Amino acid sequence: MAYDELLADRIRAELKRKSVAFEEKKMMGGITFMVDDKMCMGVTKNDLMARVDPESHESLLEKKGARTMDFTKRVMKGYLFIEPIGVETDDELDYWLSLCLDFNPKAKSSKKR
Repeated sequence: MAYDELLADRIRAELKRKSVAFEEKKMMGGITFMVDDKMCMGVTKNDLMARVDPESHESLLEKKGARTMDFTKRVMKGYLFIEPIGVETDDELDYWLSLCLDFNPKAKSSKKR
């Protein structure tokens, strides 16, 4: 298992419950959920990858299980990893997914190659 499939299933269920159109892509050794052709959230190993408003980045690091995404060995403001302890409950997962979905309309789409 390259990533936590149970967490991915929980994300799928929540996105469907919220009637959010999404696409899944294998990326970064895990799975990414794309909303409006933009990376919105994902699962890497056992962590939730959350794309949030960069202006909230520092304050969100105070939340349980949150840390700056260090996948590329450089700080990517607006990208957080949330350890399993931070998404144990459905309410905790919903909190993070709501932040991701709220930021998504403002996020820039990656350029197509």
